[in-house]
Amino acid sequence: MLKLQQDHPAGISNGIDVHEEDSQPDGPSSSQSPLVPPRLREGLGFRPTSGISTPQYSSRAVGKASSPLPDANGLGWPAKSTHLRLNATAEERAEREKKLSSAVRTILECLGEDPDREGLLKTPERYAKALLWMTRGYEERLADIINDAVFEEDHDEMVIVRDIDISSLCEHHLVPFTGKIAIAYIPNKLVLGLSKLARIAEVFSRRLQVQERLTKQVALAVQEAINPRGVAVVMEATHMCMTMRGVQKPGAITVTSCMLGCFRTQQKTREEFLTLIKGR
Repeated sequence: MLKLQQDHPAGISNGIDVHEEDSQPDGPSSSQSPLVPPRLREGLGFRPTSGISTPQYSSRAVGKASSPLPDANGLGWPAKSTHLRLNATAEERAEREKKLSSAVRTILECLGEDPDREGLLKTPERYAKALLWMTRGYEERLADIINDAVFEEDHDEMVIVRDIDISSLCEHHLVPFTGKIAIAYIPNKLVLGLSKLARIAEVFSRRLQVQERLTKQVALAVQEAINPRGVAVVMEATHMCMTMRGVQKPGAITVTSCMLGCFRTQQKTREEFLTLIKGR
C-alpha cells in the first residue's frame, strides 16, 4: 500500500490509498513482468465518468494556466453539462427554464395534484426559477470568485474562518442539507481575502452535492488558489433526507473533514485547529 503525500510541491495530493502491483513474479522466470500503474480506489463519492474526478487532480496538468482550478473555465470539477449551462445564450436559458417548468408540472400531476388550480398555477415557473437559483454554482467561475484577492504577506500562522452558513441540495433526493463550515489554512507567503473563503464554500454548495465531496472540494480549491502549507475544512450539517423521510431522525448531525498538508501530517497543528473551531 502506498500513501500519496499531502504536501507535494507540484500540486495537490489527496491522501487516497492506491494499490501498486508487484512487478516481480513470485517464482523464477526468464522475463520480467511489466510495471502495472497504480490503481485508484473507487467508491469515494466522486463522479467516476462525468466531469473531472476531484481527488485525481494535480496542478501539473494545467501548467501555468491563469486559473487556479483544474478546468479551463475555472469552474472546479464541472459535471457533464455544466459548460452548456455556463455558456448558454439568453434564448437557451429561457428554453431551459421552460423545459424545467414543464417537468415540474408533470411532477405535480404524478403526485395527484391539479397544476391548474389557483395555488399551483404558477408553481412550476416559480420552482424552476428557484431550482436554477439554488444551483447557480454551476454558472459561477471560481477564478472570477477568487479574482485578484491573493496577497503577498509574511504570515505563517493559522488563518481560520468558521461558522460559515451553508445550504445545499443532496444529489440523492434533491432535498436540502444545511449547516456550518470552518476553513483554515497556514499561509506560504500568500494569503487569500477572507471573504473568498466563504465565497468558495458558497459556489460549491450551490450545486447538487454530497457533504463528503463538498468538504473536499472546498479544501482543494483553497489549496490550488494559494498553495499554502496546509488546509483544513470541517463541516457540520443536518440532512433533510434523514429528518423528513427514511430513518426520520431529527437532530442528527453529520460531520465531515478534509485535512491537507501539515494539517494531515502534524498532529499538533490539527489539534490546534480542532480546538479553535470548537471554542465559542
